[in-house]
Amino acid sequence: MRNPHLGLRVATRGSRLALAQARIAGDALRRAGAGDVRDVVVRTTADRHPDTPLERLEGQGWFVAEVERTLLDGEADVAVHSAKDLPADLADGLCVAALLPRADPRDAVVSRDGLRLADLPAGARVGTSSVRRIEFLRILYPHLVPTPVRGNVDTRLAKLDAGVVDAMLLASAGLDRIGAGDRAAERLDPTWFVPAPAQGAIALEARCGSPVAALCSTFDDGDTRCAVTAERAVLATIGGGCVIPLGAWARTSEGGLAVSAALATEARVVRAELVGDPAAPEELGVAVASHLQ
Repeated sequence: MRNPHLGLRVATRGSRLALAQARIAGDALRRAGAGDVRDVVVRTTADRHPDTPLERLEGQGWFVAEVERTLLDGEADVAVHSAKDLPADLADGLCVAALLPRADPRDAVVSRDGLRLADLPAGARVGTSSVRRIEFLRILYPHLVPTPVRGNVDTRLAKLDAGVVDAMLLASAGLDRIGAGDRAAERLDPTWFVPAPAQGAIALEARCGSPVAALCSTFDDGDTRCAVTAERAVLATIGGGCVIPLGAWARTSEGGLAVSAALATEARVVRAELVGDPAAPEELGVAVASHLQ
């Protein structure tokens, strides 16, 4: 097993956002005492099929499976992911060794005319590749037309600028990390337009029990770990991964850990919120999910 203090290979996707997140992770690793850190760029199933809707791709883990494979094959020592892309079950032998402090979890609206969602004219096309966003838009903003648009953040912004759509829904954290946060016309209330589970968090994945996992654990962010654990418990209980229209958002409050969740049905968005013990985030997430079913 490679000594993490002698340098680490970091597996990452190759988009501008993914590389920005890898730099953030690399900085954390170096502060923890890692030696040289270099990126190992991996092309995933989602990258190879940029125009195919996610629900039509075979299997699961379209954003992470090939990245995980580099760890299992010994070609990398740690992998960096958008935590929201992680499937409910990781590959055998791997663990989320650290979660970095979470960035803005909200969904952002970027529009060509700088308009908020409620102010867009009837029939305006709003681009997104997310089933959750599509279904929330359909129910909460029925005057708008959800329009499937895939690709990395730069690709989607370019399609917006080219007039393919009138507005785009994107993760605030992604916009901020590539320096495009000022393009957001609006950041949506996360208790209303509930974000994807773990949105805004960066996960570092490593082999369970490895020296690299131990190093990563020294900078694991406890608040983010608590929130993400609760949100992923909601997702795991409901089932379906990223192809179901589910949002979950957890945050610490004076009363404990508050978890909001929303699931789009054919006719409405079903909502639930509970406040519970932050020492038991998984149990709280399961309880919230039970109110959605």
